[in-house]
Amino acid sequence: MRCTLSAPKRLPRLAAPVLGSALALLLGLGTLTPARAAARFCVYDFLGTAGDIYGVAKDYALAMQRQDVDFTLKAYTDEAAAAEAFKAGQCDALMATAMRTRPFNAAAASIDSLGATTIVRNGHVDLPATYEVTRRLIQTYAAPSPLVQQFMNQGPYEVGGIMPVGAAYLMVKDRRLNNVEALAGKRIAAFTYDRAQAVMIQRIKATPVPADIDSVASKFINGQVDVIALPTMAFQPLELEKGIGPQGGVTRFPLMIVTCQMILQRDRFPEGFGAKSRAYWMTQFDRMMQVIRRGDASVPPLSWIDISPQDAVKYTQLLRESRIQITQMGLYDKRGLKVIKRVRCHINPADAECATKQEEE
Repeated sequence: MRCTLSAPKRLPRLAAPVLGSALALLLGLGTLTPARAAARFCVYDFLGTAGDIYGVAKDYALAMQRQDVDFTLKAYTDEAAAAEAFKAGQCDALMATAMRTRPFNAAAASIDSLGATTIVRNGHVDLPATYEVTRRLIQTYAAPSPLVQQFMNQGPYEVGGIMPVGAAYLMVKDRRLNNVEALAGKRIAAFTYDRAQAVMIQRIKATPVPADIDSVASKFINGQVDVIALPTMAFQPLELEKGIGPQGGVTRFPLMIVTCQMILQRDRFPEGFGAKSRAYWMTQFDRMMQVIRRGDASVPPLSWIDISPQDAVKYTQLLRESRIQITQMGLYDKRGLKVIKRVRCHINPADAECATKQEEE
């Protein structure tokens, strides 16, 4: 008997992707997918990676993985360098103070306008109500609304989140500088990138001294300026007690609530990501309030300077008039201030300003 060998049947030819997937499954690796590029998040924190702002940003990056967005964080102790890196496209996202992010979204940065969130009732600063104005503004801007979305977009940029870092208080080297008249002729630090500060300082006949957030503490401690304005979370880390010395103090009147704001290069993130990002930062409000209270508690009780009810009312009016003047100069955003006034008057409808059209037209 003669045996013949037949040619083996030809197996169907597998396309490369199918073959790759089959091999991956055989090896227990699952379907192969291309690696996702991480977005570069530049975070300003004057304490670098040891600071509270950077710490919150780290938790944010972890949470955003559930939105299919990965972040690599880079800490900056130089805020100007962080902003410049973002403008140059070296960062996909930026976290910095609103005074620095104003060019990227002027409406959102209006929260940090002079006196915009401050509530004074019966001659006394209502600090809880002041923070409530800030909370409701952040909540408003975190709402999933097409109108809000338009508000949060400016050119190629989008606000990705807002968080409070505390009231800016005047810190003085001499406790006798406890009223506006006493500040005339004194040297007050003014951030060079926030022209509104210099306008306000000149309005009270004081002398603005150029500074930035990274140099202001040293100028105060070294006696180059008589007055600075900072949140108390900077008091202990920057050793501001050395600046106020035995004769100075911290005036218990909030010039503004300082916020940090996250700005996104919008085209580098998925559609709708900005709204999800803003909603996350809203959930961090109470966490940041704990940081703020810790900062307030770091100021020695005897260093606080209380002002009279008459001065509290006078300062509120002065800040309002200055805010209107600065807006007319084009330095503040009218739309943002209109929203803030509505929230302010919802919290404190008895204020005389609520019967006027100021900051609404």
